[in-house]
Amino acid sequence: MQVCGFMKELAVKVCTNEQIAPGIYELDLALPEEIDFRCGQFLNLSVGDGAHLLRRPFAVMSYDRVSRTVCVCYQVKGEGTRLLSRVKEGDALACVLPLGNGFRIAEEQKRVALIGGGVGVFPLLSVLQEYHESDKHFRSYMGFRSAKFVSTFGKYDHRSDAAFIMTDDGSFGEKGTAVSKFFEDFEEARPDLILSCGPTPMLRALKAGLAERKIETPCFVSLEERMGCGIGACLVCVCKKSGSEENARVCKDGPVFDINEVEI
Repeated sequence: MQVCGFMKELAVKVCTNEQIAPGIYELDLALPEEIDFRCGQFLNLSVGDGAHLLRRPFAVMSYDRVSRTVCVCYQVKGEGTRLLSRVKEGDALACVLPLGNGFRIAEEQKRVALIGGGVGVFPLLSVLQEYHESDKHFRSYMGFRSAKFVSTFGKYDHRSDAAFIMTDDGSFGEKGTAVSKFFEDFEEARPDLILSCGPTPMLRALKAGLAERKIETPCFVSLEERMGCGIGACLVCVCKKSGSEENARVCKDGPVFDINEVEI
């Protein structure tokens, strides 16, 4: 797949940076000009500290063309995201965007299954935003650790014809995983296309389940990897291609791949 749009380096301003769940933040950024985003693309963002030169990659959750604001959600995992969680309204950050190939839905693909887990839910929400006025019919299967992590999806679940919320502890929705619920509902859903993003064990379970059931529905996954440069130069984010000695660069060749194209 080819990268969409023209990558730019811009100075962006922080609008809001709020904790929405334990360790999860929603960050809204004002852009100085309109950007042509595609759902599933990402941006590389500085963390507000000149001592940390490497930008961090974040999937775009939503984009408002009128206000020229872009929203990303992130989990505090290391020093970089911990510093980012401290930025305030009005702070200026350096940003490279848009990056990656994003998700595409063909005209003939009318029924779409979205399968997400944890922070992998956020790039799938961008699909619901981009296609919410189309003739596509979405069934969403979203997995979270507990009820405390569900809040953001509630803003978008009305854009799905059916939304199944799964939690590890059963504190919200049903107890179980997004992948298991998808396979349980497959005969009802009969999707023309499957789009997924989430932790590696979830994607492995999805790939194995499709193979075991001999399901040939096209399935594309967005891989979450640490990306140093975002343009394919540093080779930090390489992954193995299936049945080959070749590698793919998640930032440049992805992050969206056919599930059968890469080893998970």
